[in-house]
Amino acid sequence: MEQSAIPRLLGVDFGGTKMAIGVGDADGRLLVSERLPTHAEQGAQQALTRALDRARELVARTGGTLVAAGIASPGVVHDHDIELAPNVPGWEQLRLADAVRAHLGLTSVRVSNDLNAAAYAELRLGALRGIDPGLVIGIGTGVAAAVTVGGEVMAGFHGAAGEIAYGLTDHSWPAGLEPMLETTFSGRALDELAQRLGLTGQAAALCTAAAQPGRARDELRQRVDELARQLVTCCLLLDPQRIVLVGSVAGNEVVRELLIERLTHALPYRPDIVLSAFAQDAALLGSLAMAMEALPAPV
Repeated sequence: MEQSAIPRLLGVDFGGTKMAIGVGDADGRLLVSERLPTHAEQGAQQALTRALDRARELVARTGGTLVAAGIASPGVVHDHDIELAPNVPGWEQLRLADAVRAHLGLTSVRVSNDLNAAAYAELRLGALRGIDPGLVIGIGTGVAAAVTVGGEVMAGFHGAAGEIAYGLTDHSWPAGLEPMLETTFSGRALDELAQRLGLTGQAAALCTAAAQPGRARDELRQRVDELARQLVTCCLLLDPQRIVLVGSVAGNEVVRELLIERLTHALPYRPDIVLSAFAQDAALLGSLAMAMEALPAPV
């Protein structure tokens, strides 16, 4: 087979802060990857264009021909638009799959919510293999969940299953259509808390300070408590066998310890709670798995 005919798969994980781009072989194995800043304040089109142009360059670097793409996106993804993704101006107006097909000249493109993509990776490659039911909790720039039952990701009637960012906190009643939990506990919320406490280094600095008794730990515990309340309800409803934590904030040991402590004492049947083996790359690896599934079945 000539090098130019070697099939390549593309995975892209779009986020409000950064975009992860990966090229894999025909079996979905990641060959090369790169991260770019989203520059969300500059709008959706520039982010999409920069990511797809860089993807084309990465494919060329590996040799071969791009045959399919899987795209992970924040929000609730439909064919005609994307809902509940306000962090990048103009993102909600994108017809994302169509835009990727047009830009890259591809036919086989699959698009999904980013946490659902992470759940695909955990089902096929990670901590949810042979686990049923499962729950994936993403704590990065924002906060969200994905539910797996019978080896499949549950989308929900509107495609909005797992949008726990809109869970109500102690101070959010009467409710409005705003991501209340996300304003209390997420990477962005912890960045703001760190700044208010006079800490340099955003959420990472807050978590470092919270390793010792004091105000930072007390404030972080209050924020973790809000997330724990939401997850207790999720667990009582689903009774998951395992919870998998993904995302940059989930990778912090202090956050995990506080969260596991709360869930241990609140649940009659506590699920196994683990950190993803690829906490930072779950959605990217899941997008490569989606690219494989986007290929037409051999005749």
